Amino acid sequence: MTKRTPENAWSTPWDAPLVPKFPFTFRNVEVLTLSYRTTEEAIRSLLPPPLKAISDRIVVHVYNMHDVEWLGSYGECNVMVGAELPGKARGGYSPYLFLNSDVGLAHGREVHGQPKKFADPRVEVRGDLLVGTVTRNGIDILTGTMAYKQERGTLEEFKELTFDFAVNLNYKVIPGIDGKTALRQITSRLLTDVRVDECWIGPCTVELRPNIQAPVFRLPVVETGPGMYWKADFTLVEGKVLHDYLK
Repeated sequence: MTKRTPENAWSTPWDAPLVPKFPFTFRNVEVLTLSYRTTEEAIRSLLPPPLKAISDRIVVHVYNMHDVEWLGSYGECNVMVGAELPGKARGGYSPYLFLNSDVGLAHGREVHGQPKKFADPRVEVRGDLLVGTVTRNGIDILTGTMAYKQERGTLEEFKELTFDFAVNLNYKVIPGIDGKTALRQITSRLLTDVRVDECWIGPCTVELRPNIQAPVFRLPVVETGPGMYWKADFTLVEGKVLHDYLK
């Protein structure tokens, strides 16, 4: 066991750090993944250059994170747009991310540059229906549904119907204490050791409600697509800096 000192601190406070080092593993993750078509204009308005859109599909993951090293148990939601940094990477760019864990919120913002804000995401079974909700300020900003376990599928099958969201792209901005921007980057991260225990695919519904503090409504639903309910384990490892605006 390494003694925690200011010289080897990864996160503050150094004697009781909030943010974990890599790698750390997510076990028994329960995910309701929703997809829908939106407008090309809506996607362009949220993509920072030089990222470019590769699809008019939106993919929304609502997670029950049951067992995560350091973080414990919490809920999360990742809203993703298909994007690419030409010549370097393709994947899912995150314009919005929500969760109810202070550790996860700090780690996402400080390390990956993910736009995480506090909300209450959860996946529930209501009779023969899977329901995913994201609540912020007492408003269900997103509600998704899918029939309970009717048709087996695979992640690869779902990606072919939407886009490959395995690589997560983020716009990382860290302000400096001197009033200048300390970091401005496009980053990427990839989950490893992914083991899928079960996967189900079928039609889904997606409903958005306006909230200016969690404005997913800016990606309006034009047409719903397939949904996917799956359970998996995976590990989060170091990511990459793909583009540095300050250099």
